[in-house]
Amino acid sequence: MNLDQLLARLRGDPDFLRNVTLWHTLPAQPARTVSFPADIDPRLEDALRRRGIEELYTHQAQAYEHARAGHNTVVVTPTASGKTLCYNLPVLQQCLEDPQARALYLFPTKALAQDQMEELHGLIETMGVDIKTYTFDGDTPAPARRTVRSSGHIVVTNPDMLHQGILPHHTGWIQLFENLRYVVIDEVHQYRGVFGSHLANVIRRLRRICRFYGSDPVFLCSSATVANPREHAGRLVGDEVDLVDDNGAPRGEKHLVFYNPPVVNAELGIRRSVIKEAVRLARPFLSTGVQVILFGRSRLRVELLVTYLKQTLRALHKAPSLARGYRGGYLPHERREIESGLRRGEILAVASTNALELGVDIGRLDVCIMAGYAGTVASTWQQAGRAGRRKGVSIAIVVASSNPLDQYIIEHPHFFLGNSPEAAIIDPDNLAILLSHLKCAAFELPFVENEEFGDQGGTAQILEYLAEHGVLNASGGKWHWIADTYPAEEVSLRSAAIENVVIVDTTAKRRVIGETDLFSAQLLLHDDAIYIHGGQQYFVDQLDWARKEAYVHQVDVDYYTDAQLKTEIHALDALEREAVVLGEKAHGEIGLITKATMFKKIKLGSHENIGAGKIHLPELEHHTTSYWWTLPEDLDERLREEGLDLGEGLKGLAHLMGRVAPLYIMADPADLRSVAMLRSPFTGAPTLFLYDVYPGGVGFASKLYSLHPLLLEACAERLEQCPCKQGCPSCVGSDLSSGKRAKASARRLLQWARSNEARVARGRA
Repeated sequence: MNLDQLLARLRGDPDFLRNVTLWHTLPAQPARTVSFPADIDPRLEDALRRRGIEELYTHQAQAYEHARAGHNTVVVTPTASGKTLCYNLPVLQQCLEDPQARALYLFPTKALAQDQMEELHGLIETMGVDIKTYTFDGDTPAPARRTVRSSGHIVVTNPDMLHQGILPHHTGWIQLFENLRYVVIDEVHQYRGVFGSHLANVIRRLRRICRFYGSDPVFLCSSATVANPREHAGRLVGDEVDLVDDNGAPRGEKHLVFYNPPVVNAELGIRRSVIKEAVRLARPFLSTGVQVILFGRSRLRVELLVTYLKQTLRALHKAPSLARGYRGGYLPHERREIESGLRRGEILAVASTNALELGVDIGRLDVCIMAGYAGTVASTWQQAGRAGRRKGVSIAIVVASSNPLDQYIIEHPHFFLGNSPEAAIIDPDNLAILLSHLKCAAFELPFVENEEFGDQGGTAQILEYLAEHGVLNASGGKWHWIADTYPAEEVSLRSAAIENVVIVDTTAKRRVIGETDLFSAQLLLHDDAIYIHGGQQYFVDQLDWARKEAYVHQVDVDYYTDAQLKTEIHALDALEREAVVLGEKAHGEIGLITKATMFKKIKLGSHENIGAGKIHLPELEHHTTSYWWTLPEDLDERLREEGLDLGEGLKGLAHLMGRVAPLYIMADPADLRSVAMLRSPFTGAPTLFLYDVYPGGVGFASKLYSLHPLLLEACAERLEQCPCKQGCPSCVGSDLSSGKRAKASARRLLQWARSNEARVARGRA
């Protein structure tokens, strides 16, 4: 049975259709092409024709024109639309014209860098010219590094290696920096939040070194769809950027389906497990040999998907090894093996976190199933784009969880279709991040008097601060680095935690099977946890916090563990505040103490709680930014008069707002946390906090502050449309966690708080 027949069967299945809230068909789209540019080198044109490219898509030709004119450019088109040629074409043309010209390619992951390197190298080989192209990352051997530095025309790397391995050693890269013509930044939508804020500062350091060597490169960026591509790319590169978004690539017919699992307990609002339902929907495709990719919102969810996929394949009399997982924490060679297996068709099903959203070549799968809403409109389209060939039919199914954000989206499909993807948010001038990179920049080149680093000014004061602490020395109008440390080594671009925990399997002989950051280790690798890797269960014998090592051994048990994190706010400083219809809104800085306190044992299959245990780990302390809403003190009495409860209402609202807020900002739901305080020691009144989980914050708090009325409106809609009686995971949380009066109390608070302002704001949005 082929895919068309499977889709026809779904179309005729009433049990399936009664849970479908959207079946949207994107018709096939023919290619729009133009002839090769008149100035293109005949060797390059001939190589393209020999590789089956007779003309350029319209967006490829436009990108080439902008690049050749010396304009920074960002190309925004869907997955598999040929964005790679948008930057390869002008770079190769420049190298053919000028043998001294250099280019630097930045990809967010090693996998993507190696994947794109193969395509670029193949094109150069077809031309038969001497354009030396090298990958430079942590796996590059020492002898090869000397060759890359001295003779590489095109250097393919990642932001981390540029940050730690190239910029601090720029004197060994003189050929590159003196002749740098183009800098390619692929997948710029990935550079948001803390990662994007770091990268913007790395680019500031890069441009500073380029100016020192007399070069001024053009930046060529590519991105999946976001609401603010020109603005976002401009903030990353620190300059004006031209936008190319007229996609000329062909597209096969694509079906997008929103599926809400059936309710199994109407009173509690509990639906069938999103994980088990996603695997159930994958089964008919797997039975006929159709390749499927499933996306999960977390590492744990991915491993559970793999576990159930293997069980399904056994039931279908197929090899369990046909199902694999793919996520952060896997070792590089394991990820390369999985990518290769997908391309060759040796893997039938892969479950992944958003790690496979990126354009790594895994072939063209036909079916994508998302176990939970991807978190943003942009990520949903990006994940859906992993299924579908330029010719032929594909389907992407979004299976909703009980999360309020999932339920809002699944019940408002036209909100999803009618809204542009979210804006990517970064804050390059976050003081903690800026200070880290200013140290790195001072190590690379002395600062001169009146030189600014960043957009907010105040560089001189920061330099003076560093001098007072023995890091810099002021002499002759310059600030020189004098500390013994190597600053770039202390700055991680991707994680708030500098150190990672290494996972050591001791089953047979000691071997490293993966790693994770400190914050995740609290939840995944505490003593007595069940850690799942590639569908294999491991029991955590010990998490050695001092050595940053977790010792595990293989087991076969019928449960997994789920840890709980306790967070306390211990400081607060408002940067901006304003009176609202009910109380006051504000945003500013807060201090946090986080600690993993306990874990539950959850039975595989039924997902019932079968036990619990305590976690004994040190507290982690950091500062971040928060948006908060302070309510009038007399609300407690007013609610009691109606038989309601302020504490329960606040808990319910915190649960709801924390999960609806990512709808309006390009944030993963895990990037935000919500806390309700019946009487905050800092405001002296009932207060609800929504804060960035990253130290220093990355701009979400100020954005939420401006969206206050919109958030209230969205929360009120979700509350009214949820069919439960007293509260459930899809709105204010269960009555066990928030209280039996949480839903009614939260509804009353929102009624008092909403105004015409909210509806006007929504109309503008």
